[in-house]
Amino acid sequence: MYCTVYSGGYVGIEGFPIEVEIDLSNGLPQFSIVGLPDSAIRESRDRVRASIKNSGFPFPNKKITVNLSPSYIRKQGTLYDLPIALGLLGLSGVIDLEALREFVILGELSLDGTINRIRGILPIILSLKKEGFRRFIVPEDNGEEAAIVSGVEIYGFKSISEVVSFFKGEIEKLPIKPKPFESVPLRFDIDMRDVKGQALAKRAIEIAASGFHHMLMVGPPGVGKSMLAKRIVTIMPPLTFEEAIDISVIYSVAGLLDGTIIRVRPFRSPHHTSSDVAIVGGGQNPVPGEISLAHRGVLFLDELPEFNRKTIEVLRQPLEEGVINISRSQARVSFPARFLLIGAMNPCPCGNYGNPYKQCTCTPSQIKSYRSKISGPIMDRIDLKVWMEHIKEEDLLRAPEGEPSSVIRERVMRAVNIQRERFKNSKTDYNGNMTEAEINKYCVLSDDAKRLLSSAVNRFNMSGREYSKTLKVARTIADMEGEETIKQHHIAEALQFRSVESL
Repeated sequence: MYCTVYSGGYVGIEGFPIEVEIDLSNGLPQFSIVGLPDSAIRESRDRVRASIKNSGFPFPNKKITVNLSPSYIRKQGTLYDLPIALGLLGLSGVIDLEALREFVILGELSLDGTINRIRGILPIILSLKKEGFRRFIVPEDNGEEAAIVSGVEIYGFKSISEVVSFFKGEIEKLPIKPKPFESVPLRFDIDMRDVKGQALAKRAIEIAASGFHHMLMVGPPGVGKSMLAKRIVTIMPPLTFEEAIDISVIYSVAGLLDGTIIRVRPFRSPHHTSSDVAIVGGGQNPVPGEISLAHRGVLFLDELPEFNRKTIEVLRQPLEEGVINISRSQARVSFPARFLLIGAMNPCPCGNYGNPYKQCTCTPSQIKSYRSKISGPIMDRIDLKVWMEHIKEEDLLRAPEGEPSSVIRERVMRAVNIQRERFKNSKTDYNGNMTEAEINKYCVLSDDAKRLLSSAVNRFNMSGREYSKTLKVARTIADMEGEETIKQHHIAEALQFRSVESL
């Protein structure tokens, strides 16, 4: 006796169809699973046997062979428990095998027959939809997540008994209706009005949010670097549906999706002691790291020089290309990593270099060694660099309350809407991600702006990347003013952020 049940798997964030082939034959009772399963799948034998028996159904006392096809792809996870169990119940005559073949089945089983939540269900359904599959049986706890995908029928179940009753026609189950996507109202416990002073840094943060430009803040401890960084999400534009799906797929694979689509831009702030794999991603079965979990959002690296230099250098590719490629002996995967990098660092190991109120105790060699941890190529990829001065306590008390995030966000949105219209037929979304061809097309300079930029290139011996970064930032500043042509003062403002004066 033989049957095939459809299921699915994933590598990285790419899903693929799986055929769960089950054969029952005479011989000594045994249960084997082949087709490059990992240890979690091999353990399915015990979970499936116990869940079927404890649900009150007969378990076949025969030789059972399960093949996960295609056999050349390594399978991982516990999502094949349910299709194996239902296939065995079909071969035992409990449910109709032909009806079973109308569905793609995914789910992990408890020993009592309960169907547990699984990770990675969103990329599987998105990929299998492209293959022509339309009906899916999933754990009830994954139902809302799976229903994000339009054009498919998602049926959520909480136990094997409930699935069997559905196939026997004893209960009616309707497809889960997806909730309409709406960006949640942007309400935060923090606000830009909390930050007093630091006008230049606030301006840089607004430019960064408007055009998705990477930014580095340098200054003594306590000047508000972390405070500003944490508030950038309060002025960033709400997620579009496409952006929300991109993020949700990554969080689904990572097992961090709480049952519904991501609606707020992520803010990730890993500690500098985090391992390379935690930041970049990877492992035997590659999983997303912090740079991918920050996709479409903010990656804040506080105390940047304290991070492992190797980890910082790995950021080169994602900063430039918006993707991280991870190669392992078993697989090569790519994770999206188009994040907004916000870095913060002290000017020296003790933190007081350039502080007019405290004495720096570092030697020149210590300062040089500290700063050299951030290589030239990495600094070259950062669009905005700003020095933050220490502010006296009496000046802070006298400083007026700053602009609220809602007001700044309105200005940011005006610039973002201009970019969305500009790039509507392109893979680019923000000025910070423009290609060289797009820079040449959209960065039209006035004559005065051309002369100023030409003078700056010669004076500062700017690299090609610095030149492009300056044009991208100037394009965003012009968009913030609603200007089609980049003017001299736009270039001048962009140039002031190309280096940190005090370093």
